[in-house]
Parts: sequence; C-alpha cells; structure tokens
Amino acid sequence: MGAVVTQGLTALQQRLGYQFKTPALLVRALTHKSFGADNNERLEFLGDAVLNLAVSGLLYARFDQSDEGGLTRVRAHLVRQDMLHRLALQLNVPAILRLSEAEAKGGGAQRPSMLADAVEAIIGAIYLDAGFEPARQLVERLFTPIVAETRIDGWGKDAKTELQEWLQARKHPVPDYRIAATRGRAHDQTFVVECKVAGYAISQTGEGRSRRAAEQEAARQALACLKEKEVTSR
Repeated sequence: MGAVVTQGLTALQQRLGYQFKTPALLVRALTHKSFGADNNERLEFLGDAVLNLAVSGLLYARFDQSDEGGLTRVRAHLVRQDMLHRLALQLNVPAILRLSEAEAKGGGAQRPSMLADAVEAIIGAIYLDAGFEPARQLVERLFTPIVAETRIDGWGKDAKTELQEWLQARKHPVPDYRIAATRGRAHDQTFVVECKVAGYAISQTGEGRSRRAAEQEAARQALACLKEKEVTSR
C-alpha cells in the first residue's frame, strides 16, 4: 500500500474519530466492486442495518413525544442517499475511494450512490472491528448536528409510504416496483422504474438519478392516478 493511500486512510480515521484495529476493513469499505472481488458490498449491507438502528435511537431520544409514523418518516429522510452523499463529501471519501481505472476516469468517485454506499460500508466496517457501540458513536457524531436542526413536522410522508398506506387502508396489496430501464453511462445513469398496483390494474413509471428517486416518482404517478380514479368513480 503506497504512502499516499496510507496517509489518506490515517486522515480519514482522524475525521471519523475512530482508529481501526484491523485497517484492512477500512480499505475494503472504500473499495468499489469495479476494483475487485474484495469490495464493500457486504459491508454496505451490514452498515445499512447498523445505521438505521443507530439513527432510530437518536430520534427516539430527541423526539420523545413523537409517534412511530413521524419517527419513521424522519429516519427515512436522514438515511437517504442525498444525506449520506453529503456526509461522504464532508469526510473527503472521494479522495480515497478505490475504483477501477474506467470508473475513476468516468467520474465514479463523485457519484452520489457510490459515496453513500461507502459511508454505509464504513459504518459496517467499524461494527465488525469493534462492535455496535463504536459504530453507534460514529453515527451520533455524524448525525447529531443534523438531528438538532430537524423538526418532526417538517417532513411529510414520502410518495411510496403514502401510496402503501392508501392501498392498505382499502385492503389492497402493496405495489410492486421493478427497474424497467437504465440509461446513460455507469457514473451518470438515469433509472426508469415501473410501479404496478395489481388491485387496480394500474402501472406507472418514474425516472430518477437513483433507483430510490425513480421509485418515488413512479409512486407519485400511481397515487395521483388512483386518486383521480376514486374521484371519477363516485
């Protein structure tokens, strides 16, 4: 491992406020699948679960008068890709993210989804390195300033949640989402997602720069269609 990379890892650990006992875990957390087989996908999976639990604990303590629905909506906004991307930039993750030469030339180190995944992988790596408490402490350091500026009533329900609750209230099954198409180069893709509502034989599509964004747009379109059908059928 070169001196520049070693310096980058040391600087990142200082920004994280955590020193790895097994530095190889941090290296893996910063390795995109394009770089090699020993990449961060499994750590990302683990970190996502740890992140959600740690943020849930923060919100539970901060908003002690709020109900489950309000807490769930705020958590969804806090752990979304945009927020994790912002944190990755604060931590200067792009400078040390390990990508294939092709991905690097294509601007992959600035791609929000890759950076958000790396933040989740770092959290997962800390969990494996030392257990839940150090990982929770990192999440607390990163998110406490954000939570301090957050109001429960400042977030409405996202489109997917609203659509699901609308259908469940009418005893219909939840919608089904699938990627219908992707367009553009790997570092600059547009996703097209189809939302099928079987109980009403409705299918709507949405586009976005990430799968999540496309799903939200498809859900918005489907919900608007359902509400219009309900009004016209009265």
